[in-house]
Amino acid sequence: MTEPVKKAFKVRIYPTPDQQAQINKTIGCARWVYNHFLAWHVEVYKAEKRYMSYTECSAMLTQIKATPNTGWLAEVDKFALQNSLKDLDESYKNFFEGRAGYPKFKSKRGPKQSYQTNLTNNNIRIDVKHHRIKLPKVGWVEYAADGREIGNIINVTVSRTPSGKYSASILCQVKIKPLNVATGEVGIDMGLKKFAILSSDEVVENPQYYVKAQEKLTKLQRTYSKKKKGSKNREKARIKVARQHEKVVNQRRDFQHKVSKKLVDENKVISMEDLRIKNMVKNRKVAKAISDAGWGEFRRMVEYKATWYGRTVVIIDTFYPSSKLCGKCGTKNAMLTLSVREWQCPVCGTIHDRDINAARNILAEGKRILAS
Repeated sequence: MTEPVKKAFKVRIYPTPDQQAQINKTIGCARWVYNHFLAWHVEVYKAEKRYMSYTECSAMLTQIKATPNTGWLAEVDKFALQNSLKDLDESYKNFFEGRAGYPKFKSKRGPKQSYQTNLTNNNIRIDVKHHRIKLPKVGWVEYAADGREIGNIINVTVSRTPSGKYSASILCQVKIKPLNVATGEVGIDMGLKKFAILSSDEVVENPQYYVKAQEKLTKLQRTYSKKKKGSKNREKARIKVARQHEKVVNQRRDFQHKVSKKLVDENKVISMEDLRIKNMVKNRKVAKAISDAGWGEFRRMVEYKATWYGRTVVIIDTFYPSSKLCGKCGTKNAMLTLSVREWQCPVCGTIHDRDINAARNILAEGKRILAS
């Protein structure tokens, strides 16, 4: 067995109507705290030109909870509110360090509605026999068991989807069973027509789940827009649209998990390009296709699974000319355009498939980096 690692297990939960009301209230309170203190940050900076610390905000939150007008904050899980402040503090750190834009206010209609609670004094428990999980201020909630062994709990994130489904993501310390020793090495060239082209000449087709569902989504969205605002039929139509979007997300995630696990199972070294996806999606012509492919999430899956199982992931520089280099003699074909899918090296005469040659060059560059 390897050293314990942090791993999240997401399960569908089935709260009663009263429990749903409490969960919704907690989500709302956590959002209110985030937005309230974000507004405070803006005011303090305008007046005093300084940044408020988490400790300062936490002390203010304690006072706010004791105020009669906002006493309802004391009715929900206190860790949900504290974690909301920590999320805001982390957002500011990411902003100041250039990893993200300025924090934005959270919307009650946004796709992500959740809160996080921490384990302390046995306040979170799991009854595996009866498929129940105990959440602070909510009580015992049934969940859909899938046979996975849940380890030592760290925290739980409770979320609600736009279609009204509830889930719990349980972060645990678990011991990962080691994989068999792998000898393979692979370079990956990500694409749109083909999801991934491997240096082994293998091609992973792009399932394009969103593109395939677009016609149905358009019909559902059109039906929704025709319903009277505030009516029950409009709400039913909205849920149908949300469920179709969730289906696409689940299909894409399942595909990415399978491909990433296969790559980690079979290879000890995995080389990938550092794609600047945020810049790429600014191009309207390819933005939808890039978002549908989900390159960023796929890379994240490959990296954390490689960490679990002792594999090595090498990220190649964005500006490395993997497509323009001859994989045999190293000559750079500076005149190569994106429309050319097959080319011949002007020096050694080797004929290259553009994508397979790029994948091989990515692997070669990854091995060079490891050797140095």
